[in-house]
Amino acid sequence: MSRTRITHEDGIIYEFTPHLESVTTVEPGEKLTVETIDSLDGAVQSEGDLLESVPEEVNAATGPIAVAGAEPGDVLAVEIEEIRIAEDRGRVITIDGFGLLDDPDHDEVDVDIEAPRTRMTPVSGSGSGSDSDDSESLVLEWDGLETDLEVPVDPVVGTIGVAPAAESYTTLVPHDHGGNLDTTDVTAGNTVYFPVFQEDAMLAMGDCKAAMADGEMCGTGAEVSTEIDLTLEVVDGPRTSIDRPFVETPGAWKTVASAETLEQACELAHSDLLDLLVADPDHGFDHTDAHMVASLVGGLEISQVVDPLVTVRNAIPKRYLSQPF
Repeated sequence: MSRTRITHEDGIIYEFTPHLESVTTVEPGEKLTVETIDSLDGAVQSEGDLLESVPEEVNAATGPIAVAGAEPGDVLAVEIEEIRIAEDRGRVITIDGFGLLDDPDHDEVDVDIEAPRTRMTPVSGSGSGSDSDDSESLVLEWDGLETDLEVPVDPVVGTIGVAPAAESYTTLVPHDHGGNLDTTDVTAGNTVYFPVFQEDAMLAMGDCKAAMADGEMCGTGAEVSTEIDLTLEVVDGPRTSIDRPFVETPGAWKTVASAETLEQACELAHSDLLDLLVADPDHGFDHTDAHMVASLVGGLEISQVVDPLVTVRNAIPKRYLSQPF
């Protein structure tokens, strides 16, 4: 089946607003290929390209893509089938004042982090995404390293979201609409669910990484341009409503939440999971029993700790939670 191709030349956004204008309209079930540019808009091509501060416009998201028939209260399902690296190198950087250890108020941490610094991450081999033969890797041939290092390519979509309910958020900020989630589970083989706040949902995505660890501690992954194969579906009148993004992996369901502090984000992700467990007709939990079960079989995971809001997810194996929708 042919795919509809949507490129960053068709349109990009740097802000998710309630009143986005689409670059195209697709039908539920339509197969797409979405092209994205790197989060720094091509500004960093060598280790001599340094960023003194976070750009005013960063994390360009291709779109918005209108999904015909999506209405507020529905759920948009984004099945990510494959992510292909679209250039021969990535880049990882530090920026003064941005990153986990680059805060002058953290007196208890005595670590010397140089910022700005840029390191390039050339891509070696072929194959990526869900059909990868695992031959593709990033080669770290950095000055000062005793030996070269290889990092497996495992592409992630850093920024992905829909038009928010009322407020506007730049593509640097994660929130209930999605946005800059920087979550390693937003990858090939998984499905990401979003609450629909506005007519036609208005999906946009970008800020992809060839590799990124949970936490994204220095502030970036290996930032790259990509091609993303995906299929969109609309869950009309879902049995269970959601307030924030939700990820399905082959073995688990994961709520995703962002807030000003790690504790607040954990509370949101956990309460969202409890609501799903209580709504599951297979069990008959009340919130207290769901709370206890989640303490036995669930698991909080850090997505990122460097953006204006931090993001966490709460995972539960599928055997304890049936399909919520």
